[in-house]
Amino acid sequence: MSRLQGVLCDMDGTLVDTEPYWEASKLELMARHDLPFTAAEAATLVGKSMMFTVHYLQEAGLPLSDEEVLDALVDDVAERVQQHMPWLPGAREFLRTMHDEGVPCALVTQGWPKIAQQIVSAADGTLQTMVTGNEVAHPKPHPEPYLTAASRLGVDIAHCIAIEDSPSGVESAATAGATVIVLPGVHAVPEGPRRIRRDSLIGLNRAALEALL
Repeated sequence: MSRLQGVLCDMDGTLVDTEPYWEASKLELMARHDLPFTAAEAATLVGKSMMFTVHYLQEAGLPLSDEEVLDALVDDVAERVQQHMPWLPGAREFLRTMHDEGVPCALVTQGWPKIAQQIVSAADGTLQTMVTGNEVAHPKPHPEPYLTAASRLGVDIAHCIAIEDSPSGVESAATAGATVIVLPGVHAVPEGPRRIRRDSLIGLNRAALEALL
């Protein structure tokens, strides 16, 4: 039996980069309410939780409830994603290579289900399942999201490669038992076992991943 049984991919910062869309959405939302808000301010919110962002915008004068802010931002980003999928270099080709070489792949994300489903649809059958944060009792950095993804694929997590870029995501995948390819992200990921650093997914195939296990 092949050593590699599955690939488990985080979404943002690994397969796609939606951060510019989120920044643009915040700017547009504040502008619609005639509130001063700069690109520099939007940039300071990169890497912050959505609720931190919501409360920041409200404190800046946005007269909307938590739910209204979230809905406005998510809907706007989803529309931008629909217009242009922001694939990272090599990501789409990597998924196609895995599919062609018989390696099942799953999306494992804390991102919004609406946007995650768009990614799965755009992947043209190369992502067999997805696990989002609202589907698990314990989100990243807990191992449950990755264990759930491996279970849905019907594979042994110890024979899986995870693709991550954040400290919490890497901890989640590594604690679950996967070997993790760590891509550059907003926050530095500490060294640890079963962590292999790469600049991108360009050029990776089944043989290259099996050599990491």
